[in-house]
Amino acid sequence: MSDLFAKPGMDTNQPATPAHVRRLPEVIVNRIAAGEVIERPAAAVKELVENAIDAGARRLEVSLAGGGVDRIIVTDDGGGMSADDLALAVDRHCTSKLRDETLVHISTLGFRGEALPSIGAAARLCITSRPKGESGAWRIRVEGGKVSPVEPAAGAPGTSVVVEDLFFATPARRKFLKSARVEGRHAENVVRRLALAVPQTAFRFVLDERVLFDLPAQDMAARSAALLDASEADGFLEIAGERDGMTLSGFICPPSVHRSTANGQFMLVNGRPVVDPVLKTAVRVAYRRVIEPGRHPVVALTLTVPPDRVDVNVHPAKTELRFADEASVRSLVIGTIQRALEHGAGSVGVRPVLSSAPRQARIWYPPEKEAAPPVPAPAFHAPTPEGVRFAEGRLQFGDAPAARTLPPVAMPSSGAGWDAPAVNTAAPTQAMPTYVADGASAQPVAADHPLGAAIAQVLDTYILAVAADGSLVLVDQHAAHERLTHERLRAQFLSGHVQAQRLLVPDVVDLPRVQVELLLARQPTLEKLGVEIEAFGGDSVLVRALPAMLRSSDAVNLLRDLAEELEADENGAPDEMAALDGRLDAVIARMACHGSIRAGRRLSVEEMNALLRQMEETPRAGTCSHGRPTWLKLSKADLEKLFGRR
Repeated sequence: MSDLFAKPGMDTNQPATPAHVRRLPEVIVNRIAAGEVIERPAAAVKELVENAIDAGARRLEVSLAGGGVDRIIVTDDGGGMSADDLALAVDRHCTSKLRDETLVHISTLGFRGEALPSIGAAARLCITSRPKGESGAWRIRVEGGKVSPVEPAAGAPGTSVVVEDLFFATPARRKFLKSARVEGRHAENVVRRLALAVPQTAFRFVLDERVLFDLPAQDMAARSAALLDASEADGFLEIAGERDGMTLSGFICPPSVHRSTANGQFMLVNGRPVVDPVLKTAVRVAYRRVIEPGRHPVVALTLTVPPDRVDVNVHPAKTELRFADEASVRSLVIGTIQRALEHGAGSVGVRPVLSSAPRQARIWYPPEKEAAPPVPAPAFHAPTPEGVRFAEGRLQFGDAPAARTLPPVAMPSSGAGWDAPAVNTAAPTQAMPTYVADGASAQPVAADHPLGAAIAQVLDTYILAVAADGSLVLVDQHAAHERLTHERLRAQFLSGHVQAQRLLVPDVVDLPRVQVELLLARQPTLEKLGVEIEAFGGDSVLVRALPAMLRSSDAVNLLRDLAEELEADENGAPDEMAALDGRLDAVIARMACHGSIRAGRRLSVEEMNALLRQMEETPRAGTCSHGRPTWLKLSKADLEKLFGRR
């Protein structure tokens, strides 16, 4: 076996000389430890900003050059340090923040006493600090682990830390860094997350002499809006939940606001920014039925957990933690977010991103000679049975306008009563009744209707409505009715036990022992979902029945997918897993799609208003079964942008 590790030219017949154990020099120890704490410039920025926050800073400025490799400057107006404290601050495991030796009640972001020594071991570090009330400041320098004596200096109250030539003492680490642009982006994300943790502190971030953001002291709502950059949404949904002594608060964006990565998810646990897989999985599960596949929601969550039920001393970077009861945390996050998302259409809208009209628009004048009237282009119409009112959605050149206008209606005003719009002064105006579907008839009701009243149908596919505030609402009739049908079918299938279809020949699925135990432990829940399994000895599971809706499903692949998802997330439930619930939901979505109002069908005014009213009352009606928006809203400001008025 030793021949496998023999170096070229080494005589393997000679016995190896045992190496003696020796103590590494302090400089080497610090450089090795620095690799765990300071893995890239963003990690150094994180540690320095956390120190400033713990010092009580109310104004923080972070400046980077070369992505943080060339220079990092963090300046704060916190409490500052004396000469004695400054000398100890650059020694490993020296801290003023840890007062509980049990490592349980930790109220500060930093507590390990490793950040400054690690930075000093890998870079050129200079710290200038002046305690409040003192007449002068003190300065200390550390270069590659070599500490210089503390000396007097000039400086404002607070602390200024300058890090230059990062990783010059550890060239192996510097060789694996990304480009300055990538490293700068990582540092920016770190500062944004820390800025969310302390909205009462003003933050300024400068990257290569460009100010990326300059935030004043704010409340949590304003800070979340500024950092998440979700201004195209009608507004955040504020959430609040409590469970087993834990509380969850924060703001989430509607399903229409999403990103290609999870960079828009900010999570705080006891005021500490974390990247926790339990929380990320819970957010994904909560949004799964209302967001497009492959997209990530935008959230800013604050979770408060009793200190004795969370361990933050897991990793030197302090971005990971462990919960004593992960299942309870997961349930709190999923339940709170899902309750906030179960609103009807109209409460949170979807605004398209509008660009201003070009300043120099080209104007086309009519020809001097009268042109011949356009000849309508031929259009193919598929034959339809007599009495079926379906029209093919088409808009050919030369065709007449394709919008079917409805009789003049009166719209609800912001005050009491109804105000009639000046559409047709010759005809008497009447109060426009609203409708809810009730079999073959429709009954007028009086209620607050955020989607307004229908005024036209465009291309026999899109409903145009005017809301009480005058905004224009556009509704995709097929997508909207698809969501309504989906929710009704899902409620029917899951109101009790899902109907199971017994297999003519039971399937035997061979799985690893741990996956078999996970499936058998959830046997009662699986039976409610129509999956009947039993132990078949050793590492096998016998599948006797599957949900009737999944007629053509492969039992082997279904069980394997479900077992792998349960193993990856042991606290998850089968009805939350994409392997089973996703398959059921996909079948329900297909049934809802085929059973919904099709695009191209002409609707009466009663049918349009009935659809709008049901959308307002149905949970998750803001998106269809595939995560696409069902309605859009154009406010006065949006229309003015389109026409170049602002």
